[in-house]
Amino acid sequence: MKNFCNAICTGILLFAGITCYAQITPQPSSTQTIMQDFGLGKINLVYSRPDVKGRKIFGGMEPYGIVWRTGANSATVIKFTDDVTMEGKKIPAGEYGLFSIPGENEWTIIINKQPKQWGAYDYKESDDFVRFTVKTEHMAALTETMTLAFTDVTPTTCNLRMMWEHSGFTIHMTTDIDARVMARIDSAMNTPNKPYYAALIYYYNNNKDMNKALEWATELEKDKGFPPFVPKLWKARILLRKGDKAAAIATAQEGIKLAEAGNTPEYVRLNNEVVEKAKE
Repeated sequence: MKNFCNAICTGILLFAGITCYAQITPQPSSTQTIMQDFGLGKINLVYSRPDVKGRKIFGGMEPYGIVWRTGANSATVIKFTDDVTMEGKKIPAGEYGLFSIPGENEWTIIINKQPKQWGAYDYKESDDFVRFTVKTEHMAALTETMTLAFTDVTPTTCNLRMMWEHSGFTIHMTTDIDARVMARIDSAMNTPNKPYYAALIYYYNNNKDMNKALEWATELEKDKGFPPFVPKLWKARILLRKGDKAAAIATAQEGIKLAEAGNTPEYVRLNNEVVEKAKE
């Protein structure tokens, strides 16, 4: 019993010492957390960022053909609050481990159902949710610190890029939200607080019914909660999209005067852009 108690005490002291050590010294590979809005949800990415430090990384320290944690320390974790599609593979909302297998010409990307792992030591292929391949990107410029980043983000598409040393890859992602957004707009338009502004912008950006968008812009002009040059700009843009250049120019010129009166040069510029495009 005495030896058992001593062992417990030693373990507690050792753990406390390690914890204290971790608190007073920085990690060699820093941790980064990225939160990216995507569609109607969010993507949360947590990973540790090793440095090259003069080493040969892929095909060297990180061998080709071997499962990699896609970072350092704990395995990289990616969480989706909404369903997404990665390279054509549907991924339900949830939290996953993001593993990969480096290759000279292509990478295998692994979405694993076990997100909480240290490295890839306990990785099991049987826990994979899906695998797919992407092309290896060879880069002339050195990326010293391993970097994951979301790029080219639109409401329904974005890329997840990995760059380290002279190599990298890009994962293309999409999300299907149009049917749900349209249903939300239809429902909200039956309430007292009709979302004219958000609805007309969605219709304009997604090239929906411009006649309906124009009606909403006209209704928005009556809303005293909006600066008057805001609905004028969108009305001018919608008219131009409909092909009514003369009306678009006239509306944009009204918007310019309102923006000048409101000392808002940004909207002067934006309305001028409509005028110039209508004159082309």
